[in-house]
Parts: sequence; C-alpha cells; structure tokens
Amino acid sequence: MITLDSDINFLPGIPTVYRKKLKNLEINKVRDLLFYFPTRYQDFSKLIEIKNIPANQDVSIRGQILEIKNNFIRRYKITSALISDETGNIKATWFGQTYLSKILKKGDWVILAGKTVQTKSGIHLSNPIYEKIDPQEFDSNHLNLMHTGRIIPIYSQSQKLSSRWIRKIISGILNEISDINEYLPENIIKEHNLLDLKTALSQVHFPDSMEKAKLAQQRFAFDELLVLELLVIKEKIKNSAQDSIAFPIKLEAVQSFVKSLPFPLTDDQKKAVWRILKDMESPSPMSRLLEGDVGSGKTVVAAIACLNVIKNGYQAAFMAPTEILAIQHFKTLSKIFAGFNINVGLLTGKQDKFMSKKLKGQPIEISKKKLIEKTEEGEINILVGTHALIKGKVKFKDLGILIIDEQHRFGVAQRASLIKERKQKKTYVPHLLSMTATPIPRSLALTVYGDLDLTIIKQMPEGRKKIITQIITEEKRQNTYDFIADEIKSGRQAFVICPRIQENKDQKEKKNSSWEDVKSATKVFCHLQEKIFPNLKIALLHGKMPIKEKDKTMQNFKDKKYDILVSTSVVEVGVDVPNATVMMIEGAERFGLAQLHQFRGRVGRSQYQSYCFLFLSDGSSSNERSLALVKSETGFAVAQKDLEIRGPGEIFGTKQSGIPDIVMSALKDIELVEKTRQIAKEILISDQHLKKYPELAKRLNSFKEKVHLE
Repeated sequence: MITLDSDINFLPGIPTVYRKKLKNLEINKVRDLLFYFPTRYQDFSKLIEIKNIPANQDVSIRGQILEIKNNFIRRYKITSALISDETGNIKATWFGQTYLSKILKKGDWVILAGKTVQTKSGIHLSNPIYEKIDPQEFDSNHLNLMHTGRIIPIYSQSQKLSSRWIRKIISGILNEISDINEYLPENIIKEHNLLDLKTALSQVHFPDSMEKAKLAQQRFAFDELLVLELLVIKEKIKNSAQDSIAFPIKLEAVQSFVKSLPFPLTDDQKKAVWRILKDMESPSPMSRLLEGDVGSGKTVVAAIACLNVIKNGYQAAFMAPTEILAIQHFKTLSKIFAGFNINVGLLTGKQDKFMSKKLKGQPIEISKKKLIEKTEEGEINILVGTHALIKGKVKFKDLGILIIDEQHRFGVAQRASLIKERKQKKTYVPHLLSMTATPIPRSLALTVYGDLDLTIIKQMPEGRKKIITQIITEEKRQNTYDFIADEIKSGRQAFVICPRIQENKDQKEKKNSSWEDVKSATKVFCHLQEKIFPNLKIALLHGKMPIKEKDKTMQNFKDKKYDILVSTSVVEVGVDVPNATVMMIEGAERFGLAQLHQFRGRVGRSQYQSYCFLFLSDGSSSNERSLALVKSETGFAVAQKDLEIRGPGEIFGTKQSGIPDIVMSALKDIELVEKTRQIAKEILISDQHLKKYPELAKRLNSFKEKVHLE
C-alpha cells in the first residue's frame, strides 16, 4: 500500500541508480515526489490530421507506423519512421535513439508530438515524443495518455532524470496511492475556492486543461505561502516570549552623542532611533529590520542603539558580510565614539593581528587570542567582524545587541542561526537589529522576513544630488575617458569596476585578444595607467590582496593619494569616499541589478554631481538590468525590478533555504501574500499550537525541517 509517507526505496519500478538520483534531489518519500512540480507544460492536446500539418510548429498526430528503420549518415545514427493516417503520410526522425526501432514496430499505432521541420523533401517530425496506443481503446478525450495527445508536464532535468521517466513514476503513484489527507481546513478551501489536495496533485501533474493546471498551481501557492506565514509568525511569537534585557533609554548620553556628530540626523533617522530604543525598553528581544537606501545613514542609527546598550553596562556585536565592510564599520565607529569611553574591536578571521580602539588612542594591533579574552572579560564594548564573530571561541561577557549589516547576504537559515549561536548560558537572548541597503518589496518583507519588525529610512542626507546613470557604447569610450580626466582635474576621483581579477585561461590563449574583451581588473589597471591616464595616480584593489594591503589602498584612495581606483566587486558595500564622483562599470551585464545599484551608491555621497557609466561586454547599447538601473533612481524601484528579473530566491539568500520554487513565484503576488498572512494570524490567534488542525501541524513541521529557519 502506497501512502504519502512511503519511502521511495520500497516503490516498485525504480532502479537503484534512479533512487540515488532522487535522493540527490532530496526526494526521499512519496510526498516529496508528488510535490516535485513541473516547471512548465506543453499543450499537445489537439490532434491534427497529417494533411493539415503546418511547418515549424509543435503538433500532435495519431497514426500507424508503416515502416521504421535505423540509418547511419555521416557518422550520425538516425532512426526514421513513416507514419500514416486516413489523410496522408509523414516522416518522423530521431537522432541517436536507435533503440526505438526495438520499441516501435511496423503496424503499431502511436501518438507523436513534437516540432515539425520543413526540408527539401517536405515536412517531417524531428525527435517527437511518442506513445503507443490501442486504437480500439483510444479515449476520445485523450486523458488516458501520459506523454502525448494531452497537456504534458515538463520537469527540471536535474540529475539527468527525464520528464518521460518522472511522468511514468508519478502517474503510477497517483493511480495506486491510498491516502492523501487534506491539511488545509475545509472552511478555508471553500471560502477561497481552492481545489482539494487530491485533485490539485492530480491536476498539477496531469491537467485536464491549462485552466485546471493554473488552479492547481494557485492551490499550492496558497497553502505553501500559508505554511510559510504560519512558520514566521510562530517564530515571532516564540521570540517575543523569550527573555531579553530591558534597556532604559540613556537620554543624556544619546543626546550628547547626537550633538557630537558632524551632521544633523534626518527625521527618518530620528524616528528609527526612537523605535529601536523603545523596542529595547521591553524585556522581550527586539527583532527589527532597518531598511534604507545606499547612503541613507543606517550605520549611525545602529551606533546609537549600541551606545544605549553600552551605557546600560552591556556589549554589542556588529557583523558584516565582508572584510572591507567590517573594517569600514570599525573605522567609522572608532571615529564617532572617540571621547565616549568606548572600546571597539575588529575581528575578521583572515589576519594574524587584530585591532582594538582605546579611549583617545589610535587603533592598536593585538593578538586574536588577546582580543577574544578582552571581549569575554567585557573590556571590548563593541566587537566588529565577519563570520568570525559566530565561529570559534568568541564569547561575550554580556551581549546586549547583535547588529547584522547587509543581513540578506547571510540568508534566511543563517540569520536565524545567529541568534541561536549568540544565546547566552544565562537565560536571555540579545536584541537583534538587521540592516539592509537592498530595499525589500513588501511581499518579501511579509514572508521571508515576517518575523522581523520593519523600519524604513527613505530620506537621504541634505545636499545629495541624483546620480546621472548612462549606458555607454564602445564608440563613446574615449569621450568617457576625457570626461573622467576633466572630473579629476576639478579635484574629484573615480572608480572603475571590473567583473574579475584576471583574464581567464581561454582569453590568455586567444591571439590578438584586445583588452576590451577581457574586462579583468589587472588588465584594465595596466591599460589605464600605461595608455589612457599615464599622468594620473591609479590603484588596484581586489579580494585576493592581503587584508592590510587592501585596507591601505582603500585608505590612500580616501585620502586622495590616488585619482582612480580599479577594483573588483569588493567595493560593492561599505566604501565611503565622498570626493569620488564617477563610477565606471566594465562588463555591467555580468553583475546583478542590486550589485549595480550598490556600485552606483559608492558615488553621490557629497554635494558634488556624480555619474555612473555602464559598459557592456558585447558593446551593445541595451541590457535588461542596465536599462532598469538607468530608469530606477531609488533602491526601492531597483528592488522591485530585480524581483521581476531574478526572482526572490536569488536576491535574498533564500535559494538554498528549501522554500519551494512555487512559493518563490507566488511572492510576487502581494495580494496573495497579505491574504495568507491574515489567515495565518487568525488561525494562530484561535489555536496557537494547531491542536484543532493536526494535518496542518504535521505539514508545518515537515516544512519547518526542510526550510531550516531554526
């Protein structure tokens, strides 16, 4: 007896080698296989008479095989067959599939589906899908067919599992399975006109019509989103029930710090600070996402939160995804906290020496061991770092707040694990403040980050001008160089970004390969220094340089010792050089839209007019992402377009989280997201532990294990 919980190892008709392939796709049970949905469909439901077959179109025909044979033409193995119906004959050919002559015999009746090709000898079918039929038992509705003559599902070809093989296995299971227990409450199914689970599973794999396929997809998008919303809301309830430290607002210290800043806070910054400080007055742990465009001033808001925690006698951890960004935060915090009796440490994990900032002193290098000891003893008030903060032997004496910058880069599962890693042996959980300069469409914020409260900084500091963004063709490259030279004569500086450090092996072996074809930082650096700007000072920066050298190069550029910085994507976030006004990006099509927006955000950080020039490797004048950047001024517009182009899984680190692709697609539907979120809230308000809904609770637990949110 086959059930949803049956192990695929015990299913008949699946060879060992195929079981291994299924397990590589995390398909271990029948449930996993039935929820392995098609990526698309092909409509072969309309049979065409042979005499009416058009050229260069997908068609389905029914006929009898008059002859079939294998031929060898110029080393190619070709199987050809002549198919006949009441109206005429047509030839079908298959390449490299000589075994078909043993499966399909003269006299067999078949349905063939595929693309027609026009040749000198007439129209024929090329590599059609086949299915043998009994003409006496042929169903006029064609619904007894599996591979042809109907709407057929097409599955991902991962692990070299063909759609034909997957269709055969799933069809057998659907015919034999004894129980498919519904997990959605009946009232919800009726109220929202959803297909029941058994019907939806049948129609998603073998739909009677494209309308039925769409209804099945809507059913699964609905319940998968509902389960995801249940998960994040339950997580939020659980977090709020945990104990944290209530930090009274040290108003005098906060006001003194704000007055010491060389710039006034914007209204949005003030509101964000107040919300965060009020959150931390509660003994329940804060979980807040601070969202703001590049250069909107999120770091200073986080610094005030740290200050309040420190003045209450606790420590802060400040985590960044890259060494350069961690170093940038370390320098910024050391500078703005000078005179406030606060020690700031830096721990990145890739150098032998680490720095600690002491009151009124310059950063000094101390050993990693010593820095960890000072952190555990409580002498380090703020420890800044990368992943090193949550790995190894780092322990805090009294951690009060964890700041995570560019938190979407850590992914859903990782973000959740950070809090788990930082739980103290005492009984409290530190407050969490996540930050991102990649604005998040509301649909994503309500789901993937639904356990976080959201604060948005939309205002930019006064005096900032719109960055002029243009796609530049090769014909105007020299004009761009001349423009950069003029900007530098005016006292400004420029970035040049390249997709990689060095040219790859294939390009090295190419003869007469021009430098424009390469787009590597080292090659561009040499070309600019030797041929374009021989009288200017140019620096090279990339990820494989020692951290001290990278730090020194970046500082020298900031100190105006270099006119141009040629770099890879290591300057994507955290680099603040107000004097730089030109961002030139080589091979712009090789970067994601969010990356391009981050690069653009490295300029326009002062009162000077700034520019972003995009070059495409093929020399063309258009590219979907580049055009989107030109048209989108704000990060919010960029994020929405990026969601449309790439999908949420790629953007926000959830691709490997286990969240189904069907949910990822549904996340673009804000109405559906808000509807399922409201239903999830109503269910949990009346029954927090889902005792009334045992099948839904079971589904939630299964989803939870797969998504790894804890």
